[in-house]
Amino acid sequence: MNTKEIYLAGGCFWGTEHYFKQIEGVVETEVGYANGHTEHPTYKDVCTDQTGFAETVRIVYDPKRVGLRFLLQMYFRAIDPLSLNRQGHDEGTQYRTGIYYTEAEQLPIVEEVYAAEQGKYDEPLAVEKQPLKNFYSAEDYHQDYLDKNPQGYCHLPLELFRFARTAQPVTD
Repeated sequence: MNTKEIYLAGGCFWGTEHYFKQIEGVVETEVGYANGHTEHPTYKDVCTDQTGFAETVRIVYDPKRVGLRFLLQMYFRAIDPLSLNRQGHDEGTQYRTGIYYTEAEQLPIVEEVYAAEQGKYDEPLAVEKQPLKNFYSAEDYHQDYLDKNPQGYCHLPLELFRFARTAQPVTD
């Protein structure tokens, strides 16, 4: 299977990861820290707001089953794209929103979906669009957090998870 990757920051990575795991065609997820300026940050480091990292989910997907365009459209359903450094009750630069692409051919799709989303608002979107500079896996207890802790904290509404499970993926 030829898979592709996209890295998405959508606030607290626990809910963002759980959301994307529900989508048919997503074959693997991993939570971690992206696009910062230190090496091997810990959760404690990232929470200081001094590392430049965003809580991010690495999404590995099968492009024959789900396309990047569809994943990005689903991403925008799960975030407040106008909120700077805040999603839900979580506040700080580590909770910023961002699309971090890994291949140049992903950029036109990122730009297309971003522009369509921007067209819905009068204010500029607060979502970064950048190539992935770096990514460090988060500690084990953060991986699959909501599977291990079903009553754990999540800024996303439960209806969103149900929606993701039943969404009909589209390929590019």
